[in-house]
Amino acid sequence: MAVGRLAARPVPPEPAPMDPMAPNRDAPTDVSPPPDAAWLAIGERICSWSDALARHTEDSTALTRTYLTGAHHGAAGQIRTWMEEAGMQVRRDAVGNIIGRYEGERPDAPALLTGSHFDSVRNAGKYDGTLGILLPIALVGLLHAQRRRLPHALEVIGFAEEEGVRFKSTLLGSRALAGTFDTSVLGSRDEAGTTLEEVIDTAGLGFDHHDIFRAAYRPEQVLGFVEVHIEQGPVLLNAALPVGIVTAIAGASRYMIDLAGEAGHSGTVPMDMRRDAAMAACAMALELESYCRARSELVGTVGLLEIPHGTANVVPGRARFSIDIRSSDDAIRLQAVADNLESFARIARERNIEIKLTPTHEAQSVPCAQALQQRLEAAIEECGLPVHYLPSGAGHDAMAMARLTDVAMLFVRCGNGGISHNPKESLSAADAGTAAAVFMRFLEEFSTPRAGA
Repeated sequence: MAVGRLAARPVPPEPAPMDPMAPNRDAPTDVSPPPDAAWLAIGERICSWSDALARHTEDSTALTRTYLTGAHHGAAGQIRTWMEEAGMQVRRDAVGNIIGRYEGERPDAPALLTGSHFDSVRNAGKYDGTLGILLPIALVGLLHAQRRRLPHALEVIGFAEEEGVRFKSTLLGSRALAGTFDTSVLGSRDEAGTTLEEVIDTAGLGFDHHDIFRAAYRPEQVLGFVEVHIEQGPVLLNAALPVGIVTAIAGASRYMIDLAGEAGHSGTVPMDMRRDAAMAACAMALELESYCRARSELVGTVGLLEIPHGTANVVPGRARFSIDIRSSDDAIRLQAVADNLESFARIARERNIEIKLTPTHEAQSVPCAQALQQRLEAAIEECGLPVHYLPSGAGHDAMAMARLTDVAMLFVRCGNGGISHNPKESLSAADAGTAAAVFMRFLEEFSTPRAGA
């Protein structure tokens, strides 16, 4: 098998519409060759493992796997088995991360890190996070079968928590490894009233919350971090490309907006005398949408909109909504926040509405390391594929790991319009195989000194 090489051959016929792995039927024809049979087999193995891992769920009708639940422990156990079968030494830490190490040519050499998360949102898809764990495990198994060692160690990390579903705190796993874990979140409670501290202490990991600081890598132990992840969007799909290189992970600003007007009878309060909090919220939401639609570098979302105690025949006296503004350019994002909050204040004045703004999340954008991007570019070119760069609008574990080391991301195309955080999330075995070939070539490229380095 020619590692990292993709054999050129005609594009295969489109899969049947009901095939859950089928790409979007409206997508253009691929501009790159499919993987050869050996890499396709690797892709099929990755997809098969994804199916098996999806059986570890808290919900019998949907995939839901939240932090340190029984389903979460079951998934960690399965990942451990696959890591050990691939020839890795496996350990867990105090937050539940599972880490497989494949030694390099010299024992105890610094490691290139890779991986992603194995927790999920509620009613999730099968590939968000897990692709970035299973793909490198498959490659380590290939290296082990061929009795090959890299000049450096390779560590594959299954981050225990990224989504923030159970305790409303994101990136717990990667923050622990980067040495930036915020111990104040240990008092956070889940829906049952159990604190994060209590859950960690009773998880049976062989640690308690006092050991979290011991999970952190020292910078000299690490050569970099590269995360493979489905794109979770339609850009690669619409470009007919299987993989792309991430330039930066977008920064994000989130606020909760609470509005107070005056409730009244829907039939007796004249329109020009109303202090309608719900209509004010709608006006502000449309203002945000209009602003972001006019600027390609931004996305803005109202993900939560509530009318407390709303009734069909009452003018709403209260409303609350969330805003989420993202951009890979922090200056553009912060200007958008300032402009929109100013517009909200104006709308509130015009409608005689009281407004309260509460910041709930602030994250700077994270640029991906240029040197790692260049090595990914070389790997893609050597696999006979077009190179495409794109930003990531979603947050990832690489954001936290950037506090420790240089980071990069390889995006992989997903079908069904690029939908994610949804059971319709899809990935073809061919694309998984292509991504595996690219990442293997990246590992070889990373192990080779660059000219002038």
